[in-house]
Amino acid sequence: MTTTLITGANRGLGFEAARRLTGAGHTVYIGARDPERGRAAAARLGARFVRLDVTDDGSVQAAAASLRASGGLDVLVNNAGTAGARRPVGETTADDLVGTFETNVFGVVRVTHAFLPLLKESAAPVVVNVGSALGSRAACADRSRPEFDVAYLDYSASKSALVMLTSQYAKAFPAIRFNAVDPGYTATDLTGHQGAPVQEGAEVIVRMAAVGADGPTGGWFDNAGPAAW
Repeated sequence: MTTTLITGANRGLGFEAARRLTGAGHTVYIGARDPERGRAAAARLGARFVRLDVTDDGSVQAAAASLRASGGLDVLVNNAGTAGARRPVGETTADDLVGTFETNVFGVVRVTHAFLPLLKESAAPVVVNVGSALGSRAACADRSRPEFDVAYLDYSASKSALVMLTSQYAKAFPAIRFNAVDPGYTATDLTGHQGAPVQEGAEVIVRMAAVGADGPTGGWFDNAGPAAW
């Protein structure tokens, strides 16, 4: 039985990925800051709940201890994220970047670091980091793509950093499949519920969460396959 933890999974892409992976036979843990919402989401899916705030060391360490006591972890999906300050580039401050990076970058490192010992004990460990094409220089420099006209300094920088983190983890831990994914412009709270259905956006998350020991690692993928970064 594959045990999977998804951060920020009480709604949106995380919830849809949890629904799909639960249906595929995974034992899924819904990681969420709010116990009431997290437990309700888990109950709807037949999943399990673990309180997890990616910005809080104590919360993350407690979640790791809980999963160890329950049997371990095979798949980690770092999905929790924030849209950031959404100010014009010239008005974005260093404090804005610190706040956005706290969740989108430092939170991923905090969670990954805490769960690495459990992943190392898995027969087929996988980590999926949920990014965005707004963190892709290739996408943002392409005038034919919608990302060209979007300029959020803190958010884009955080998602670009996430891809490099993924690459570095993949090189350091070759036995673990580390990949970053772009779910596309998807209708979630972060987008004001505009964009493609979450079912479409979650497709790449689910696919990369299911890669085997011989699957790709250190890559950047969207629904069409390997993507330019």
